[in-house]
Amino acid sequence: MEIIIVLGVIALVVLFFVAQYNRLIRLNISVDEAWAQIEVQLKRRADLIPNLVETVKGYAAHEQSTFDAVVTARAKATTASTVADTAAADGMLTQALRGLLAVAEAYPDLKASANFISLQEELATTENKVAFSRQFYNDNVRELNTAVKTVPTNFFAGFAKVTEREFYEVEDPQDRKAPSVKF
Repeated sequence: MEIIIVLGVIALVVLFFVAQYNRLIRLNISVDEAWAQIEVQLKRRADLIPNLVETVKGYAAHEQSTFDAVVTARAKATTASTVADTAAADGMLTQALRGLLAVAEAYPDLKASANFISLQEELATTENKVAFSRQFYNDNVRELNTAVKTVPTNFFAGFAKVTEREFYEVEDPQDRKAPSVKF
């Protein structure tokens, strides 16, 4: 009878261990999946940019510095590899795109162009998907990091080779400034 109780306790401990290990692995995979979704959306946005730049160029050829800023930012965004580098490049690209769209505001014929309108709408949709993907990634990172830091799963994190992950934070100077309101 004592052997059955000891075997039962050992089986429960093993099951608990397996459950915690598998939970950490699932959380880690979820973070990887969420990161892949960010990369897909950023790639989609990067693929839209050359068409948008060419469309605006046709109307505003003398705005070369704006075009150069967008091209440079796109190049950095497509070559970034770490979460921090990708987030920094993403912020830089967002700023450059804002500059490009500001240039477009000065050209009524461009704003009325069906091609430009279509590209702008597609870019806006993609930006929403990028924002959603960032949030999804950060939610998964929060859940993983919480598991890695809290009892009992923190005891199994090393064995599962799962560590804390970095949040995706875009540093956008315009987000830090208070808007000016004039009446």
